[in-house]
Amino acid sequence: MRNIILPALLLAGVVGAPLAAGAQEPVQPRIHVAGEGEAAVAPDMAILTLTVMRDGDTARIALDGANEAMNAVVSAMREAGIEGRDLQTSGLQISPRYVYPQDGQGQPRITGYEVINTLTVRVREIAEVGELLDLSVTLGVNQGGQITFTNADPKAVLEEARRAAVTDARTRAETLADAAGVTLGSVVEISEVSRRPTPMPIAGAAMRMEAAADAAVPVEAGENVYRVEVTVTFSIGE
Repeated sequence: MRNIILPALLLAGVVGAPLAAGAQEPVQPRIHVAGEGEAAVAPDMAILTLTVMRDGDTARIALDGANEAMNAVVSAMREAGIEGRDLQTSGLQISPRYVYPQDGQGQPRITGYEVINTLTVRVREIAEVGELLDLSVTLGVNQGGQITFTNADPKAVLEEARRAAVTDARTRAETLADAAGVTLGSVVEISEVSRRPTPMPIAGAAMRMEAAADAAVPVEAGENVYRVEVTVTFSIGE
């Protein structure tokens, strides 16, 4: 029995030795920093949200009114050069309207219906945005009011922001290393978070007009600022 047990015990001791030695290895000193970078570019595309609201004594009447107005808006968008891929129905809602008893007694009564139809339009020519907004109101759009200015392909500006963020992180790490009296080593780990521009809605009142203005709606596109944040881990040199 001893001849069988003893080798097993010896083997366990040999296998366990490296594990114990590995557990005692010191953690390599590192520097962790965050870097920020941003780059600005003029938008080359606008996304409009156009809504038609109609009401009627019945759901049918309300829906027919909304359909007529929205069909006119869609036709006008196509005639203005907006492609089918840039037109999308983004919402359709049919809701009853209620009247509640003033004395709080009894059940609410349906007095009519409301239909809301929302169209999302991508406009690839920024200069046409104001004219299209004005035209949509003339044809029956009476709710909405959000314009998102964006870029069809932001890869180049994001790359610029990314490089700025990494440069910022390295500068911070070099400052820390210099203050601590050590040498900055190579990059051990890096991760990124990209932040696109926040959509900026125009004033809602601009879309709740009962009559069209004589001139196109004034619109200023400004510029989009893309931000990138990185976290970088550097080793400390010998």
